[in-house]
Amino acid sequence: MKRRIRCLFFLLILFPLYAGARVGFYDLDLSEDNRLLFRAESSGDGAPDQHALFVSRLTDRALQQITAFPEKMELLGAGRTLQIQNVFGAVRVPVSGGLPRSVPGFPSFAAGVPAAGGRTEDLAASPDGRWVLFLETESYAYGNLVLLELASGTKRIVARHVERPGPYFPASWSPDSRVFVYSREGRLYYHTVTSPRDVEEQYRTIGEGEINSVSWLPSGDFFYMRGSFLYRVQGPGLLARTLYADFLEPGSLAGKIPFDFDPSFDFFRVAPDGRSVLICRDGRSLFYCPLEAGDYGSGGPDLNAVLPYVMIPRSVLGLTVLWSSPGLVTVAALVSVGKESAVLAWRLDTAAAEVNFVPLANPPAANAALSPDGTRALLWGGQGVFLYDYVNWRLVERISERPGVSCLWLDNEEFVSGDSGRVEKVNVRGGRSLVCLSAADEFGFEEKGNRIFVKNGGLWYGTDGRSPWTETADPGVRRASLVSGRYRVYLERQFSGPYENLPMIRNTASTGTAPLLTSFQYEREDALPENSPDAVSGIFTHGRRGGLREVALCFDLYDDASGLPGVLAALRRYGIQATFFLNGEFIRRHPGAAREIAEAGHEAASMFFAPVDLSDARYRVAGEFVARGLARNEDEYYRATGREISLFWHPPYYAVSPEIAAAASLAGYRTVGRDVDPLDWVSGGGSGRLSLARYSASEMIERVMKLKRPGSIIPVRLGVLPGGGGYLFLRVEVLLDALIRSGYEMVTVSALLEHSR
Repeated sequence: MKRRIRCLFFLLILFPLYAGARVGFYDLDLSEDNRLLFRAESSGDGAPDQHALFVSRLTDRALQQITAFPEKMELLGAGRTLQIQNVFGAVRVPVSGGLPRSVPGFPSFAAGVPAAGGRTEDLAASPDGRWVLFLETESYAYGNLVLLELASGTKRIVARHVERPGPYFPASWSPDSRVFVYSREGRLYYHTVTSPRDVEEQYRTIGEGEINSVSWLPSGDFFYMRGSFLYRVQGPGLLARTLYADFLEPGSLAGKIPFDFDPSFDFFRVAPDGRSVLICRDGRSLFYCPLEAGDYGSGGPDLNAVLPYVMIPRSVLGLTVLWSSPGLVTVAALVSVGKESAVLAWRLDTAAAEVNFVPLANPPAANAALSPDGTRALLWGGQGVFLYDYVNWRLVERISERPGVSCLWLDNEEFVSGDSGRVEKVNVRGGRSLVCLSAADEFGFEEKGNRIFVKNGGLWYGTDGRSPWTETADPGVRRASLVSGRYRVYLERQFSGPYENLPMIRNTASTGTAPLLTSFQYEREDALPENSPDAVSGIFTHGRRGGLREVALCFDLYDDASGLPGVLAALRRYGIQATFFLNGEFIRRHPGAAREIAEAGHEAASMFFAPVDLSDARYRVAGEFVARGLARNEDEYYRATGREISLFWHPPYYAVSPEIAAAASLAGYRTVGRDVDPLDWVSGGGSGRLSLARYSASEMIERVMKLKRPGSIIPVRLGVLPGGGGYLFLRVEVLLDALIRSGYEMVTVSALLEHSR
């Protein structure tokens, strides 16, 4: 019988775990005044590899972060403050330069919250810097949307049971910081921070949609896309309209598009003048559409006309849209090429006599930001940070040769460049100054004093822990020590929890040894039976050996490639190799997608030559029939990829039986089942017919996390279902985060088979 036990990290040594340990601590240095200096490193799990430097007063265990990796940056408070976010939390730094300061009230590593792996937790700060919205964890897939006032530290819950962020944070601020819009369970709501009293949520309804159904204008109005209609919603009239949302549209009709907008798959960008829109369907079909409220024959556009259009490769990893006021649109796409990546770009001049997407010379990076006047652009990525003449699309200067992480404009003449080494304020005329350090190549305490020195990019910088970093020509750095007059420090390896090791503090003036960081509570399954393939049926459903905390996350492709680009991009970000079960119909329809799976290094297995239900009485499941179907799929895969498919399979729809498994065994195949069913195959029409509950994607994640155990095989179905459905693949990053933070490692099915021997 399964028992659930909650216990502290040091009790988990009885059940060794390695999968969740992604943060490690290195290079301890203890000063004579009992300050501990150390580096924390984080790698993988959906966030860029990074490290941060911390100093702690051991007398009271206060922890201070003194470098900040600029994974995400926002400009707040009229451009005076920079907010930097990464796996260790959120900090703020004056644009004029300074040391990172924790955001009061926001969970962070420096405040004692473990860096638990997975993606960096998102937040939404108001443009004036007074407020922060973040999700307080409720469960694996849900959280409570919390509004934090920074000046007072006051928190209040705005909405409960909000889906944890996938590609988008579920809330968006107005430019004047007075209002924000949020999404919950497929509906949009607004909230006014200056309201003298709370208005019940039902009276703040905007309509159906997700947060990417909304796009703000600088004026404070916003556009709202629903179906094929685009509405312009004015802030002052918002309350009156939402009171009658059941029968009154949320705003004035701004235009129509020639197809229905699906916020699960699509996104849109509105022109600065609000007169046209760029719509991306399914992450790859990009349309330019002028906006007019009129319909056919009433002065509006002819929606049967050919719209300017460009097809983005399915292997897209990220898409950036730049749109200047004169009407110059640039689209940059980061695409996967095997295990490498490349950048493609197109230009659209909406003021030209003939509006078309024109390919541009491939830029050095896909991440980009446009200056407020639209004349210059910043580009950044693995090759560095670049300044471009936007109008002529010409390189002006290479700002940094270090990998660019995040950049933003202060005004038309100055910008902030964040790379893997430092964050700098740069003037387009050539001047630059240090904002803060992103990393430390070397570090140590001053030989005769109390300053901390850091070597970064060949230069030394010093600080007393309060003042900004200043360049130092000849620092006197003392040799690192693990002993002071009162303490001794060392690193102790951890076999569980989120850390590879922990700084341990021995009080030599008294008694006792304790970890520097707070103990981490961890939920685990205990007393699970050892599992192996069923010797009678020959069907492998799950496996476990020697306490390995592994699951196989596999993806089923029947005939439709919808969702595949996003899944491949997510697996690449997390550094996970997965198993894809390919049906012959899918391979014939999408040979390029089959090649992409193979070139990305994932494991490919068979799902027969056609999506037939082998349990159907119309089929005579004999050894020859199964063997021929599997052999045909082998040939289809080889023709598409030039590679051989793995010799294990599962029948379409997991319609498996001992007879089917025995027939496959004669053909040399091992049959794989599943022990966790997310029910993501239940369509809108099929739920009633089959008397099965239809789950949302977030509910599926909750179901998976309840049913999974070490050795589980967890299938995710890709492709659009007839009649629609809840698509788990749209929230695969949330599922990956949940598994990682529960201490699981995701492996291929073949690895699970091997580890179960």
